[in-house]
Amino acid sequence: MTDFWLISVPLDKTSLTSVEKLKRTIAKTNLASSCCKFSIPDLKVGVLDSLLSVSDDLSKLDTLTESVIKKTCQCMKEVLESSDKVLENALANGVDLMNFMIKFQWDKAKYPTSLPLSSLAEIINKEVSQVEAELKSRSAAYNSVKASLQNLEHKLDGNLQTCSLNDVMRKEDLVVSEYLTTLLVVVARGSYSQWERSYESLSKFVVPRSSRKLYENGEGGVFSVTLFKRAVCEFKAKAQESKFFVRDYSFDLEEQKQREITQLSFHKKEQYVSQTLHTLSEVFFLCCGVLLMRFSLSQGIFVRWLKVNFSEVFVAWIHLKALRVFVESVLRYGLPVNYQALLLQTDRKHSKKLKEELASLFVHLDPTASITDVSCDIPGLCQQEYFSYICFHISTNVLDIS
Repeated sequence: MTDFWLISVPLDKTSLTSVEKLKRTIAKTNLASSCCKFSIPDLKVGVLDSLLSVSDDLSKLDTLTESVIKKTCQCMKEVLESSDKVLENALANGVDLMNFMIKFQWDKAKYPTSLPLSSLAEIINKEVSQVEAELKSRSAAYNSVKASLQNLEHKLDGNLQTCSLNDVMRKEDLVVSEYLTTLLVVVARGSYSQWERSYESLSKFVVPRSSRKLYENGEGGVFSVTLFKRAVCEFKAKAQESKFFVRDYSFDLEEQKQREITQLSFHKKEQYVSQTLHTLSEVFFLCCGVLLMRFSLSQGIFVRWLKVNFSEVFVAWIHLKALRVFVESVLRYGLPVNYQALLLQTDRKHSKKLKEELASLFVHLDPTASITDVSCDIPGLCQQEYFSYICFHISTNVLDIS
């Protein structure tokens, strides 16, 4: 998993020399894939006393924003039913996340640099909080539709007492007249002979030799039997005593179930992305006489919303990181504002050596900075670590939702 380290060093002669050494070291080794300047505009410093409060607020907002990004990705994975498709759809302003960060440009229209730092933080906070609230609502609505659809399909594809018989039943299988009706009876596989011997004796109003097997699976079979309507209650009671189950069935009832499934599928389609259904659409269902199976759904509202709002929150997150670099640089290096921000692209296995290299190059900034605790491979993440330079971690593990 690729990680980015956003560091800041003052623009003194020694630090600039160290930056050039860092670039040469990276060019010769594989400690980092790239090292490039990270552009942060001149922002309003305001009163220095307020920067500590702003710094604390930005830290909390950073945690919230990363959490919302992860939740959005997790929801996208559940809807798309694929981690790979999350990577395809998780973009920032239409480009992949790495390119966006490497070529980052401050959006002055959305986050005016003329505003105080606290106001910029508030803009991001409102944006992220709104996405978090709407994500919760939309996710609940989607899961409700999904659960309802699963429940109906389970009934239609369940055991012999509830499964759909639309693909095996014909109109002529059911005798329905003023006096006669046809019942469907579930018979266990081991009880076929008992059924054949006894069904006519369950009521004197059963039509002789009217039973035939319509469908069977490993569980047993569904048999039809024709009798007078007046004897239905008596027949059901006697059948139950013999451990035969009379299931309710009518073409009107089955068509109603199919209409419900079609309607729920349509609602789900509205929220789904273009893809072939996997588990849920393995169930066969009939609508208007056409057998539909494993159909592809067009791009829907929910995933479009997830893609758009992932981009919005991720873009806000990188602006937030830039804000944090600016504030911490002022607090650490003082006024006038004079620092350089760099973006390093690396991976976890090289983090320890890269951290040691940075500590060595910039030790002059604070010789008392501790580099003894290297148990945490993510610079700046462990509270007990202190670095002579400003460092923030931007990890693409926000997409690691496996």
